[in-house]
Amino acid sequence: MMTPRELASMIDHTLLRSDALPADIERLAAEALSYGFASACVNPVWVPLVSDMLSGGFPLVCSVVGFPLGASNCIGTETAGVIEEGADEVDMVIPVGHLKAGNTSVVAARIRTVVSEASGRPVKVIIETCYLTSMEKRLACRIALDEGASWVKTSTGFGTGGATAEDVRLMKEAVSSMIGVKASGGIRTLDDALLMIDAGAGRLGASSGVAIINELAGLPV
Repeated sequence: MMTPRELASMIDHTLLRSDALPADIERLAAEALSYGFASACVNPVWVPLVSDMLSGGFPLVCSVVGFPLGASNCIGTETAGVIEEGADEVDMVIPVGHLKAGNTSVVAARIRTVVSEASGRPVKVIIETCYLTSMEKRLACRIALDEGASWVKTSTGFGTGGATAEDVRLMKEAVSSMIGVKASGGIRTLDDALLMIDAGAGRLGASSGVAIINELAGLPV
C-alpha cells in the first residue's frame, strides 16, 4: 500500500464548479500545499490567484481550456492566456462531435494548437469516454499521442459518465508507456482511486482528494 504522500502526489486536486468563490479556491490551493497534491486544477479565471499561492513549483498550477464541451474556437488563445498567467499544465477537451464524425484532422489540429501554445508544458487531452465507442477511444488516444500530448484523460466530470477501470485499461493499451493516462470523474473514495491506479492511471483528477487521503491515513473523511 502506498503512503498518503505518495498517493497525493498522483492527484490533481480539482475545483471546477462555476459557483466557486475566491475563498474556495484559496482553500483548494492551501490543501494542495498541505497534502502535497500533484496540482491544484482550476478554471482559467482563477489561475492568477492559485499561481500566486503556489509559487514554489510544487504543487503545480493546472488549468482547463475548451472546457467542458470542447467547443471553443479560441482554444489557442485560452491556452496562451493561462500559460501567461502562471499555469504549469493544461487539460484540454477535444471536439467530440468532430471525432465521432470522422473529422480527425480537426481534432488533431486542436490538440496541436494547444501543445504549441503550452510551450513545452504538459498537455492532458480529455477525450470524454462516456460518449465514445471503444474504437473511437483508441483513435482519440492515438491522435493525442501523435500530436505531442503528455497525457490522455478520461472525462471532464461534466458528461454523462466518469472514469471506469475498463476505459483506463483501454487507454493505457492504446498509448502503452509513451504517455500517461489520467482518470477523472467520479473518483470519490480510496477504493475508487486504487482501482484506477491498478488499471494503469498515473494521475487522478478528483475534487475529493482530501477525503481520499484522509481515508488512507485513517483520519476522518
